[in-house]
Amino acid sequence: MEKLQEQGFQSLSENEREALRQDVRELCSKFPNTYWQKLDKERQYPYEFVEELTKSGYLSILIPKEYGGKGYGMTEATIVLEEINRSGGHAAGCHAQMYTMGALLKHGSEEQKRTYLPGIADGSIKFQAFSVTEANAGSNTTAIETFAEKTSDGYVINGHKNWTSRVLQSDLVMLLARTKEVNPDKRTEGLSLFLIDLREIRENQPESFVVEPVRTMFNYATNKVWYNDMKVPLNSLIGEEGKGFRYVLDGMNAERILLSAEAIGDGYFFIDRATDYAKKRKVFEKQIGENQGIQFPLSRAYMAVKAADTVRYEAARKFDNNEKCGEQANMAKFLSSEASWQAANTCLDTHGGNGFVDEYDVERKFRETRMYQVAPVSNNMIMAYIGQHVLGLPRSY
Repeated sequence: MEKLQEQGFQSLSENEREALRQDVRELCSKFPNTYWQKLDKERQYPYEFVEELTKSGYLSILIPKEYGGKGYGMTEATIVLEEINRSGGHAAGCHAQMYTMGALLKHGSEEQKRTYLPGIADGSIKFQAFSVTEANAGSNTTAIETFAEKTSDGYVINGHKNWTSRVLQSDLVMLLARTKEVNPDKRTEGLSLFLIDLREIRENQPESFVVEPVRTMFNYATNKVWYNDMKVPLNSLIGEEGKGFRYVLDGMNAERILLSAEAIGDGYFFIDRATDYAKKRKVFEKQIGENQGIQFPLSRAYMAVKAADTVRYEAARKFDNNEKCGEQANMAKFLSSEASWQAANTCLDTHGGNGFVDEYDVERKFRETRMYQVAPVSNNMIMAYIGQHVLGLPRSY
């Protein structure tokens, strides 16, 4: 608790966390599944929902109070995202604002914090974009090629990124680029992190910033982006030049914990839907929930989600107290993604043919929850991490 308070965050009691959960649940009830069905069909961004979250202060939950945020910890942030997904919503439209906070708060200058955080907190500045992944690098972040060449008054950036989500809905983008050529012996060096004001770019250098939306199997608002001789000022650099990879790693643990909460929310959504359906649906003159063929898979899926939930809270607790949490963050993401997928399949089996009909919402959430096994990091990479860094096995990649 003391470490959390030293960082400027407020720790909530269990009763306060439950009240937070209920408040978010109430907000989400204003956006029923029909709202998400329509957006999914048209692949539209949830502007109204994100605006409501912003007004409520839930998107500024990790921003310290001195900058206009709620000043809560990671545990509280995960509750918000869990409840969004459990309600039938999709937190992908807003989660980046939470996991990008780590790099900015820990490594950003006071000028950057004062300039941007109050506006992010009150919604006047939109910040949902993190531009890291490249087609030729994939999970091997140290192999990115986007380059930021230093000049007398700033940097000139050239390169191509894919999976830069929500950049069309953002005023700011956090970008990882090379500032030195690759050193095979020190692969993580020479990468720098930038916070770029896209409002300036769009007004004064529109040709330097090209965005191509990408349609995916679910509504994710993602894009390919080209940076063409984009000029940014020196004060766009976060922290020290060349140390961007380490700064991104700080955000990766946060990202994995937050997305594990989303997967857990999905898991509970599927179990809630399936158990309710199993109680109401009658075949051969009895509720299908009486059959062990329905009960046992649901019970197994529920236990898997609850187990993942426990690891999520442990990972968040460690993060909030500034303890090493790489093992727990990775395990939370792995276990929650596996559990949500297990619950998804069980829910689909329970609904039978109705599970494929969009009005039941199962097929939509089925598509959405599949992502967590491959993003923001593949589960195979997590197993490699555990093998190397936890079990002490030889490096596999």
